[in-house]
Amino acid sequence: MVQMDRPPRVQTPDADAPWNEIVPKLWMGGHHYGNTEGVRVPAIVGTEFEVVISLYQAEGHGPGPDVEHHHLAIPDAALHAEQLAAARALARIAAAAVRADRSVMVRCQYGYNRSGLVVAQTLLDLGHAVDDAIALIRLRRSRYALNNEFFVKYLTIGLDGG
Repeated sequence: MVQMDRPPRVQTPDADAPWNEIVPKLWMGGHHYGNTEGVRVPAIVGTEFEVVISLYQAEGHGPGPDVEHHHLAIPDAALHAEQLAAARALARIAAAAVRADRSVMVRCQYGYNRSGLVVAQTLLDLGHAVDDAIALIRLRRSRYALNNEFFVKYLTIGLDGG
C-alpha cells in the first residue's frame, strides 16, 4: 500500500468573501477571495478582529500591529504529531477567546483546509459534535471547506488522541 502525503487535489474556486463568521465571534478566511466581478483580490486583515490565527502568512496581509497574532506554518497535507499538537493549542486559544467574547479570525492561504482544521477543533472545544462542526463550516464558509480528507480524519479521531 502506498502512503500519500497529500490527498487528491480538489479544484476549488476562491471564496466569495474575505472571511465568514462561523459562529458568533469566530471567523474563518483566507488571503484572497473572488469579488462580485470574479476578480481575485487580497483579503487584508487590519484591526477587525481581536485575535488572528494565521496558518499561512503573506507580506502585507496584516493583521494590524496591535492585534494579538498567532502564526503556525503548516502544510495542507498530512501533518506530523508536533504540527497536530500545535494546531490543537491554537484551537484552545481560539475557544478561550470566543468564550471571553473576543473576536477571532482563523485564516490560511485559501481559507478552506488549514483554517478549517483549527476552526472545527475550536467548535469541538465549544461543544459541537464533529459532523456538526464540519457541516457548519461548509455551510458558512464554503462547500469546498475541509476538502482535505486527512484533516477530516484528524478531527474524527481527535487532534490529541481524544
